[in-house]
Amino acid sequence: MSQQYFSFFNSLNSESSLGFRLVDIFSSHFSFHQANCKDKCSKSTHLHNLNDIVLNVSLYLNLVVVISDASIRNNVAISITYIYLHSNPVKKTLYHAIGMISSEPELFAIRCSINQAVKIPEVSHIIFITDLIHMANQMFDSTTYSYQQQLIAILKDLQLFFNKYSSNLVEFWDCSSNINWPL
Repeated sequence: MSQQYFSFFNSLNSESSLGFRLVDIFSSHFSFHQANCKDKCSKSTHLHNLNDIVLNVSLYLNLVVVISDASIRNNVAISITYIYLHSNPVKKTLYHAIGMISSEPELFAIRCSINQAVKIPEVSHIIFITDLIHMANQMFDSTTYSYQQQLIAILKDLQLFFNKYSSNLVEFWDCSSNINWPL
């Protein structure tokens, strides 16, 4: 990868200073919805919202729902992603990687999911339901220097998507295992 891309992570680079970062330019184009599993009422509301998203995807022509799960066990990473448009599965992706002990496979799962979703024609709203909400939050942190190639690819896809139409949105919804979402 070119040295110019890595300079975006240099805090002294003017393009990585406040006002030039994706999080500054498109802050109203993405949101995070995390579950509070310690509060029973909050958890119930979050589950109800997740169910509504999936049940109502067919009502919106420009909405894509991405459901992604990834885990690392015994140095084997497994990632599965489902992409739905109008309640119909558009794509199912399954990845296995051996010898993994870090968060890179999780970031790779997010990268692939976002890359596939933003390329669907006429999509203006992406809802990303994942157990990787902590990793999704880190994508917008310019102080994260780990896994620069993955982050650059994700942020580039999101920037192109947000630039396409000023109303484009991406929502990240938490669906960790302790939520016990049946879907």
